[in-house]
Amino acid sequence: MIDTRMALCWPRGLDARRFLQCYWQKAPLLVRGALPGFRDRLPRARLAALAQREDVESRMIARTRRGDGYRYRVEHGPQNARSLARLERPDATLLVQGVEAHVAQARAVFDAFGFVPLARRDDLMVSDASPGGGVGPHVDSYDVFLLQARGRRSWRIARAFDEALDEDAPLKILARFRAEQEFVLEPGDFLYLPPGVAHDGIALDACATWSIGFRAPGARELAHDWLAFVDDRFDRDARYADPDLQMQRSGAWLSDQFVERSRRMLGRLVFDRARFEEFLGAYLTEPKAHVRFVAPARPISFERFVETARINGVALAAASRMLHRGRYLFINGEVATVPMRARAHARRLADHRSLDGAHLPADVDGGRWANALYDWYCSGYIRLR
Repeated sequence: MIDTRMALCWPRGLDARRFLQCYWQKAPLLVRGALPGFRDRLPRARLAALAQREDVESRMIARTRRGDGYRYRVEHGPQNARSLARLERPDATLLVQGVEAHVAQARAVFDAFGFVPLARRDDLMVSDASPGGGVGPHVDSYDVFLLQARGRRSWRIARAFDEALDEDAPLKILARFRAEQEFVLEPGDFLYLPPGVAHDGIALDACATWSIGFRAPGARELAHDWLAFVDDRFDRDARYADPDLQMQRSGAWLSDQFVERSRRMLGRLVFDRARFEEFLGAYLTEPKAHVRFVAPARPISFERFVETARINGVALAAASRMLHRGRYLFINGEVATVPMRARAHARRLADHRSLDGAHLPADVDGGRWANALYDWYCSGYIRLR
């Protein structure tokens, strides 16, 4: 049985709080033996099986020598036996996203980085490579911890670099990368990289790297989704009105009154703080397009669910994302309003991903909270323990 309680081992003089103060989004950091004794318990066959699923995002990247560099080929999942066979040859890499939703050990590693709030954590990607495998020198727009799980990988990094891209590559690969530092990672080591640091990882032998990635929504993406959210909720009958309209000297002048009233009309809609909080929680828990939740084939009755939950408790489904803020609980892009007396329990479920029967609120036999739990059970968002 896999021990799901994992804790990072920081170097002397450093802990999670100091890391956030001194390194997070500021500087790269190499930590040797961050997970002492850690060994990858994810067989390649299990990873390959995940890569063949439609509800799992994967890519197979193979490269061949081309002069002084490489030519890259990318195959998007679901993978098949032919594409997976590339791992039997040098210079191939299988990337599988969201492994924490399918593998207990990956979830434990993902949670070991819980000193970064869940709203910022994205997923755990496994990179399984044959000797020489790599995805080329590139730059990420988000923070990442590169944990070596099996074998050895060389990492070359640079903070100052030529941003020109290889126009012939199917990936955003730097055309003229020159490393400033180089590290060789072994199982249990991690390399932290803030956004904007160029890096190039090359497998020195058959190896696996587990990448804990973080969310950094772009302003344009956020604005687009926010306006779509607002569009579904605003009063479509609201219109500009000016019962106190005055004559003006120039008929073609766009008056201060028109500008200000229009601004206020939109401002009440677009800049509503409470509505934005509701949107942001839903946005940050929205499942990725390929994620599927498995609802029970024959859901038990509400009464039986309540009875069983009071004894065994409930837990989030592996792929579920949950956040809380005030009276709101956000789960998989949905928003629920939690009664005051149930909020401590709701926060516990979000923080710990499970809730013992003893911690279920007194009103679990009825009311909004019990009904919400039952609805999530029927949707496959939570399960009985």
